[in-house]
Amino acid sequence: MYPPHLVAPMKDDLLSAGFDDLSTAQKVDEVMQNAEGTMLVVVNSVCGCAAGAARPGVKAALAQSGIKPDKLVTVFAGVDLEATARMREYLLPYPPSSPSIGIFKDGELVHFIERHHIEGRSAQMIAQHLEMAFEEFCEKA
Repeated sequence: MYPPHLVAPMKDDLLSAGFDDLSTAQKVDEVMQNAEGTMLVVVNSVCGCAAGAARPGVKAALAQSGIKPDKLVTVFAGVDLEATARMREYLLPYPPSSPSIGIFKDGELVHFIERHHIEGRSAQMIAQHLEMAFEEFCEKA
Protein backbone atom coordinates (compact mmCIF):
# COMPACT_ATOMS: atom_id res chain seq x y z
CA MET A 1 0.00 0.00 0.00
CA TYR A 2 1.24 3.47 -0.87
CA PRO A 3 1.55 6.25 1.74
CA PRO A 4 -1.42 8.66 1.55
CA HIS A 5 0.80 11.74 1.23
CA LEU A 6 2.47 10.21 -1.83
CA VAL A 7 -0.76 9.54 -3.72
CA ALA A 8 -2.71 12.63 -2.62
CA PRO A 9 -1.76 14.66 -5.75
CA MET A 10 -2.64 11.70 -7.98
CA LYS A 11 -6.05 11.36 -6.31
CA ASP A 12 -6.63 15.10 -6.41
CA ASP A 13 -5.92 15.10 -10.16
CA LEU A 14 -9.28 13.39 -10.72
CA LEU A 15 -11.15 14.77 -7.72
CA SER A 16 -10.47 18.32 -8.93
CA ALA A 17 -12.06 17.31 -12.25
CA GLY A 18 -15.33 16.38 -10.54
CA PHE A 19 -14.79 12.72 -9.69
CA ASP A 20 -16.18 11.21 -6.50
CA ASP A 21 -13.63 9.21 -4.52
CA LEU A 22 -14.92 5.74 -3.67
CA SER A 23 -12.48 4.85 -0.92
CA THR A 24 -14.43 1.98 0.67
CA ALA A 25 -16.20 -1.13 -0.58
CA GLN A 26 -19.40 0.23 0.97
CA LYS A 27 -19.18 3.43 -1.09
CA VAL A 28 -18.64 1.35 -4.24
CA ASP A 29 -21.70 -0.78 -3.49
CA GLU A 30 -23.85 2.28 -2.73
CA VAL A 31 -22.94 3.93 -6.02
CA MET A 32 -23.33 0.75 -8.07
CA GLN A 33 -26.64 -0.27 -6.49
CA ASN A 34 -28.09 3.17 -7.21
CA ALA A 35 -26.60 3.52 -10.67
CA GLU A 36 -28.90 5.30 -13.07
CA GLY A 37 -27.81 6.86 -16.31
CA THR A 38 -24.17 6.76 -17.32
CA MET A 39 -21.14 6.59 -15.07
CA LEU A 40 -17.45 6.85 -15.86
CA VAL A 41 -15.23 4.78 -13.55
CA VAL A 42 -11.47 5.31 -13.42
CA VAL A 43 -9.30 2.77 -11.62
CA ASN A 44 -6.48 5.15 -10.78
CA SER A 45 -2.86 4.11 -10.29
CA VAL A 46 0.58 5.46 -9.40
CA CYS A 47 2.12 4.17 -12.63
CA GLY A 48 3.47 6.34 -15.41
CA CYS A 49 0.72 5.47 -17.88
CA ALA A 50 -1.87 6.71 -15.38
CA ALA A 51 -0.01 10.00 -14.99
CA GLY A 52 0.94 10.43 -18.63
CA ALA A 53 -2.08 9.09 -20.48
CA ALA A 54 -5.05 7.90 -18.43
CA ARG A 55 -5.74 10.85 -16.11
CA PRO A 56 -4.89 13.57 -18.66
CA GLY A 57 -6.84 11.70 -21.34
CA VAL A 58 -9.92 11.37 -19.15
CA LYS A 59 -9.79 15.04 -18.20
CA ALA A 60 -9.31 16.11 -21.82
CA ALA A 61 -12.26 13.99 -22.98
CA LEU A 62 -14.49 15.55 -20.33
CA ALA A 63 -13.33 19.05 -21.26
CA GLN A 64 -13.68 18.57 -25.02
CA SER A 65 -16.80 16.45 -25.38
CA GLY A 66 -20.26 17.92 -25.61
CA ILE A 67 -21.60 14.60 -24.35
CA LYS A 68 -20.52 13.43 -20.90
CA PRO A 69 -21.37 10.71 -18.43
CA ASP A 70 -23.85 11.62 -15.69
CA LYS A 71 -21.54 10.56 -12.87
CA LEU A 72 -17.76 10.38 -12.43
CA VAL A 73 -16.21 8.05 -9.85
CA THR A 74 -12.76 6.70 -9.07
CA VAL A 75 -11.03 4.08 -6.95
CA PHE A 76 -7.28 3.99 -6.39
CA ALA A 77 -5.47 0.67 -6.92
CA GLY A 78 -2.77 0.01 -4.34
CA VAL A 79 -4.33 2.53 -1.97
CA ASP A 80 -8.02 1.83 -1.45
CA LEU A 81 -7.62 -1.93 -1.55
CA GLU A 82 -11.13 -3.02 -0.52
CA ALA A 83 -12.82 -0.41 -2.72
CA THR A 84 -10.71 -1.39 -5.71
CA ALA A 85 -11.36 -5.10 -5.16
CA ARG A 86 -15.10 -4.45 -4.98
CA MET A 87 -15.12 -2.26 -8.09
CA ARG A 88 -13.22 -4.96 -9.95
CA GLU A 89 -16.10 -7.34 -9.20
CA TYR A 90 -18.39 -4.95 -11.08
CA LEU A 91 -15.83 -4.77 -13.92
CA LEU A 92 -15.91 -8.51 -14.56
CA PRO A 93 -15.32 -10.35 -16.88
CA TYR A 94 -12.28 -8.12 -17.36
CA PRO A 95 -9.25 -9.10 -15.29
CA PRO A 96 -7.80 -6.64 -12.75
CA SER A 97 -6.12 -3.82 -14.60
CA SER A 98 -4.84 -0.46 -13.44
CA PRO A 99 -5.16 2.07 -14.65
CA SER A 100 -8.37 1.25 -16.42
CA ILE A 101 -11.51 3.09 -17.43
CA GLY A 102 -15.08 1.82 -17.56
CA ILE A 103 -18.41 3.22 -18.65
CA PHE A 104 -21.58 1.92 -17.03
CA LYS A 105 -25.10 2.54 -18.29
CA ASP A 106 -27.89 1.91 -15.79
CA GLY A 107 -25.53 -0.27 -13.75
CA GLU A 108 -24.31 -2.37 -16.69
CA LEU A 109 -20.72 -2.23 -17.91
CA VAL A 110 -20.93 -1.19 -21.55
CA HIS A 111 -17.34 -0.12 -22.34
CA PHE A 112 -13.94 -0.85 -20.82
CA ILE A 113 -10.41 0.31 -21.52
CA GLU A 114 -7.77 -1.98 -20.05
CA ARG A 115 -4.26 -0.97 -19.11
CA HIS A 116 -2.80 -2.50 -22.26
CA HIS A 117 -5.02 -0.13 -24.27
CA ILE A 118 -3.62 2.82 -22.29
CA GLU A 119 0.09 1.97 -22.22
CA GLY A 120 2.02 3.45 -25.12
CA ARG A 121 -0.83 5.73 -26.16
CA SER A 122 -0.97 9.47 -25.75
CA ALA A 123 -3.43 11.32 -23.55
CA GLN A 124 -5.02 12.71 -26.72
CA MET A 125 -5.55 9.20 -28.10
CA ILE A 126 -7.24 8.18 -24.83
CA ALA A 127 -9.37 11.35 -24.97
CA GLN A 128 -10.47 10.64 -28.55
CA HIS A 129 -11.32 7.04 -27.63
CA LEU A 130 -13.41 8.23 -24.69
CA GLU A 131 -15.16 10.93 -26.69
CA MET A 132 -16.32 8.28 -29.18
CA ALA A 133 -17.50 6.08 -26.29
CA PHE A 134 -19.37 9.02 -24.73
CA GLU A 135 -21.12 9.62 -28.06
CA GLU A 136 -22.13 5.97 -28.24
CA PHE A 137 -23.24 5.39 -24.66
CA CYS A 138 -24.08 8.74 -23.03
CA GLU A 139 -27.20 10.84 -23.50
CA LYS A 140 -26.93 14.18 -25.21
CA ALA A 141 -27.58 17.08 -22.84
